[in-house]
Amino acid sequence: MYVGHFAIAVAIKSASPKTSTLPIMLGVGFMDIIDGLLIIAGADRVTPNLNSGPYLFFDLTFIDWDHSLLMAIVLSLLWASLFGRDKLTARIAGLAVFSHFLADWPLHNHDLALYPYSREHLGYGLWGMLGTTSWLLEGALALMLIGFAEWRSRARGVSYKWATLILTLLFFQMSPWLSPMKLIAQLSEPLTHLLHGALVTIGFLVPGLLVTSLINRQERRATGIVISNQTAP
Repeated sequence: MYVGHFAIAVAIKSASPKTSTLPIMLGVGFMDIIDGLLIIAGADRVTPNLNSGPYLFFDLTFIDWDHSLLMAIVLSLLWASLFGRDKLTARIAGLAVFSHFLADWPLHNHDLALYPYSREHLGYGLWGMLGTTSWLLEGALALMLIGFAEWRSRARGVSYKWATLILTLLFFQMSPWLSPMKLIAQLSEPLTHLLHGALVTIGFLVPGLLVTSLINRQERRATGIVISNQTAP
């Protein structure tokens, strides 16, 4: 899952508006940010496979150090600990990270280990079973979550329209036809895994920061309007 993770973050933010945006938006991508770095380092392994749909074009051969159940819990606790002074933010930040594992579970092709080097793996395999349809389902899920966020935030005067625009662009960019992973999968090693890892990390870090900025701008604007209305004679 890709854009769906960001949509989950937007929904979490709308449900907990007092929580800082950054721990949520980067939290949902934290596992993949680490995954990309570990792929570059060689600790995680991916294998080019042009038949691996709908937009990945790689088999996730070994991603146990960040996408196993145990490590998802560890990374959730680690991310939460960074915001330990604010218990609410810490809890929401940890939830954001673990939501990544839960959202991946239905889609991943049986490559989510219980713990590093576990023989047992999770993953219902909708990517493999449904192909392009799984991409469309992810888009439908993202649309519903963003709709929920708009509904929750309307009374506060906060709109997620610009964040929605970014997520829409990301959704189509990471499509079965436009995904840059297809080009990267056709390169030779070590360039293939280095670029794959870099793109995974950047693909969650940069949009996460951008959407955080857009949401915070909307929050400040709404707060300014409320203060203005309260001070008006």
